[in-house]
Amino acid sequence: MKQSKQMEMPSQELLEAEVKRLRHRKRYKRILRSTIYTLVVVAAMAVLVATIWLPVLQIYGSSMAPTLNEGDIVVAVKGSAFQQGDLAAFYIGNKILVKRVIAGPGQLVDIDEDGNVYVDGEFLDEPYLAEKALGDANIDLPYQVPDNRYFCMGDHRSTSVDSRHSEVGCISEEQIVGKIAFRVWPLAGFGTVE
Repeated sequence: MKQSKQMEMPSQELLEAEVKRLRHRKRYKRILRSTIYTLVVVAAMAVLVATIWLPVLQIYGSSMAPTLNEGDIVVAVKGSAFQQGDLAAFYIGNKILVKRVIAGPGQLVDIDEDGNVYVDGEFLDEPYLAEKALGDANIDLPYQVPDNRYFCMGDHRSTSVDSRHSEVGCISEEQIVGKIAFRVWPLAGFGTVE
């Protein structure tokens, strides 16, 4: 003889609790999915902005001391409209260098043995330097900057390899990453860079 098992019907409270649990689970999954999509979009936009308009760079070496030191993190603004004294980030081979714009297209640059810089015959006042030096210069001075190029030098003149050396030369507009706008690290130095 077979015994038939009768199914017990759940109570009203049990059914309501199960429906509530399933709704909460569905809502949780929807919120989680929405949050993940939002984070992915924000991250993609941040990468896009950082790559296209505001590249973030870390300084290596001491060629820009005392203005920028090794380990500083700076933000550059895309563009190639530079004035004398601006800090430019540019490609040399597969490296990005940061140097100061000294002269623009067509200008005449001369540097004496003491490291004094003259642009178009006028002495260039450089309050950002700790010391002056002729440095490693293997170009013929005075030097006329070619069209669509910039003559750039590091602030630590005795060690910087820059436009004074034929290995780097003058910077073309195609090489330019952007103008250094401000420092974000270390926090003690946060702000615009002069």
